Amino acid sequence: MPVTDLAPPAPPHPSRGAALSAALRRAAPALLGFAAVRLLGLAALAVWGAAAGSSPHHLLAERWDSLWYTRVAALGYGYEVALPNGDVHSNLAFFPLLPWLERGLAAVSPLAYQDAGLLVAWSASLFAAWGIFAVADLLYGRRAGVLAAVVWAALPVGIVQSMAYSESLFTALAAWALYAVLTGRWPAAGLLAALAGLTRPVGAAVVAAVWAGALVRVRAGERSAGMLAGVLLAPLGAAGYVLWVGRHTGEGLLGYLDVQAGWGNGFDGGWAFARFIGGKLASPAFLAGVGLIAGVVLVLWLYWRCVRARQPLPLLVYCGIVVALALCASGYFGSKPRLLLPAFPLLLPVAVALARWRTRRAAAVLGAAAVLSAVYGAFWLNGSGPP
Repeated sequence: MPVTDLAPPAPPHPSRGAALSAALRRAAPALLGFAAVRLLGLAALAVWGAAAGSSPHHLLAERWDSLWYTRVAALGYGYEVALPNGDVHSNLAFFPLLPWLERGLAAVSPLAYQDAGLLVAWSASLFAAWGIFAVADLLYGRRAGVLAAVVWAALPVGIVQSMAYSESLFTALAAWALYAVLTGRWPAAGLLAALAGLTRPVGAAVVAAVWAGALVRVRAGERSAGMLAGVLLAPLGAAGYVLWVGRHTGEGLLGYLDVQAGWGNGFDGGWAFARFIGGKLASPAFLAGVGLIAGVVLVLWLYWRCVRARQPLPLLVYCGIVVALALCASGYFGSKPRLLLPAFPLLLPVAVALARWRTRRAAAVLGAAAVLSAVYGAFWLNGSGPP
């Protein structure tokens, strides 16, 4: 007699390739929207460059910090510039992952170091958009995920995502590390955090997010070897580079802080930034001071909305540290909008709000933001630009 009361066999687990393909298909609208916004920004830069007689390639890959990264890629560490006021700008201030990738690509391809930097940045920006989508999709659904990636692309300083800078690479590593934390992939989270720590000083924010996520799980009764591995892996990148700089300079644990001090960078709780804004308010550039205050208030309000929305603790810890380091550090104040680019959790309340709108209305708002971002990016790079 045939047996009829057995449960049907469980479907086979999809292969890793099939799972990746499905994830890519799910993220495709976000990646296409992100790419469209960034291509618009590059087109605006090309048109502006043709009118102004400037080279978009030069602006994207051969000015400001891009030159420091390519010099590290080509010649290694040890280069310094002594300024008339006695400050010393050392290339030890620039973390090594981006120049390592530039050097590796240049070694296996005909690309020059600066073009390798652009390829890394453009590829990383897509992975960053995908990671932002993945986090938002996990927490709020696919529609919010798509909108979060597009909003990130349409930020006023979004053009930095297309420059041979480390912001896109760092944001990609940070976003996927946070996703790994939220989904319990601890070794991956630790490895990504370690790589983020080799990319920018703010990599400490990713380390803290991994530790915060582990603390939450431990308090809930979860313990595993994978979690321990992730927690131990996370700080190795940042700690390893800082310790190496200390040994290289002979200044021990304070070596990296001395390097940053040579650039005028430090953490003063925002006092220097407050004095800078006060100077604007007391000068003919009064409106610029008002704009800076409005920008700071907006950032703080968005973070408050993240807290009110009860974002997971790892996101709040990560975003809070990124914001604090950006706003409360001394240094060149024109860099602060760029330093806030990795703080993508700030955009999640915006994406959730837009997701409640009708598609045409949300598209119109994002389209206008994309155009403004493209025009401002072209204007910015042809002017003071991001140092």
